[in-house]
Amino acid sequence: MNELEIQNEELMRENAFMIYNHVELESVERDHAVYKLNIRPESKNPYGMVHGGAIYTMADNATGAAAHTDGRFYVTQTSALHFLRNQSEGTVWAEAHVRHRGKSTCLVSVDITGEGGTLIATGEFTFFCIDMGVMAEKVKKG
Repeated sequence: MNELEIQNEELMRENAFMIYNHVELESVERDHAVYKLNIRPESKNPYGMVHGGAIYTMADNATGAAAHTDGRFYVTQTSALHFLRNQSEGTVWAEAHVRHRGKSTCLVSVDITGEGGTLIATGEFTFFCIDMGVMAEKVKKG
């Protein structure tokens, strides 16, 4: 396991929503991250396909992990995810690549693929760089 994977594993342990939804880190390196979801009954919508929220959760976590590889702290500022098709069984992956880093924002693209590399969704997320000290104070104030 490389240094970035160790750091992301630590962040994942604090991400209860991701754990609850069974989204797992597959790999991470500078400006790139891959997450996966082994489809389970609770991952599906009423039509028996992967729930759009599960796909979005994977995309948000993969893009966030790719952004964080510079050692700074980010929150999602905007996102656009285009759903193209779906899958009912097996595994789906979210692969994210940093496209641009600025002083206060980071643009990351993501592709969600299924079995055989079929493109399920694609999008872009913009992250805003935050000061962890300021965030800690906001959390204290509630």
